[in-house]
Amino acid sequence: MDRSIIHDAHMAINLVHRLVYFVPEAAEEYASLGVTGRGGYFGSRAAPMGPVPDEVVLATFYNFSPRAITSAMPGVWNTASPESLQAARFRVVHRALERVGADVSSGQIAEARSLVDLVVGGLDLAGKALAAANAGVALPDDPLVGLWQQLTVLREWRGDVHIALLVVNEVGPCDCLVLQVGTGRFPLGLAQASRQWDQQEWAAAIGRLAGRGWVDAAGAMTPAGVEERERIEAETDRLCTPMWRPVGDRGAARLAELIAPIHAAMEAAGTYAALA
Repeated sequence: MDRSIIHDAHMAINLVHRLVYFVPEAAEEYASLGVTGRGGYFGSRAAPMGPVPDEVVLATFYNFSPRAITSAMPGVWNTASPESLQAARFRVVHRALERVGADVSSGQIAEARSLVDLVVGGLDLAGKALAAANAGVALPDDPLVGLWQQLTVLREWRGDVHIALLVVNEVGPCDCLVLQVGTGRFPLGLAQASRQWDQQEWAAAIGRLAGRGWVDAAGAMTPAGVEERERIEAETDRLCTPMWRPVGDRGAARLAELIAPIHAAMEAAGTYAALA
C-alpha cells in the first residue's frame, strides 16, 4: 500500500475528529451536566474507558502534564457518569455539524461508513487502549455523528500506536510537545497553557532534546531533529498500513475525500482560530 495515501487519510481523519475539542457547544453541553473547565475535555474523552482513575487518563493522554489532569478530574465522575458524558459528546458533534452546515449528503455519509466500518471491523485492538474503548461505544442513531465516532476509533488507534513509538524512542510527554511546537504543529502558547508543563519542566525537555541534537538551546528544531521526528511519523504510518487493507489505497483516499467537507465547513466557521 502507498504510505503517503495512508498518511493523508489519517491526517484527514484527525482534522474531522478534532472539532469536538474546539466548538463552543462542548463547554455548553458539559456544563449542563455540571462539569466545567478542563474537566469536560478530560471526562468526555476518557468516558469510553469508564470511570477510570486519573492515572489511566494520564497514561493514555500522553502529552499532558500530571497537574493538567489532577487539577481537572477530581469530582468529574461523581458529577457526571461516563455514559452521560459520552452522550453529551455526541450532542456536541451533532449540534456543531448542524450549525456549520457541513456539505455531506446522505449518500456520501453512507459511502464513507461503508469504508470506515470495514476498517474499524478489522482492527487489531491489542495494546490500543483508547481505540478499543471507543470501538466499544454504541454508535448513535444520527448517521453523521456515527461516522464521526468511527473516525474517532481510527484517530485514537493511530494515536495509541504513535505513543508506543514515542515511548520506545524515549521521547517523553513534554519532549514530544516541544517537538510539536518546534515543527509548527502546535502554537507555543496554546501548548503550554493546555498541557500545563511549567517553565522548568519545559526547559528540562529542551535540555534533553538538545542533548540528543534534536533541538538547539532555544528549542528550535535542528535538521537532525526534523529527520528523527519524520522518522517516527513514517514508522507510525508503516504500522498503520495493515489496517487499511480491507479497503486498499483507493478506499483510503476516497474516505479522505468524502470527509473533507466536514473539516472545510468547520474551518470556514472559524472553529480553529486558536491555532492560528
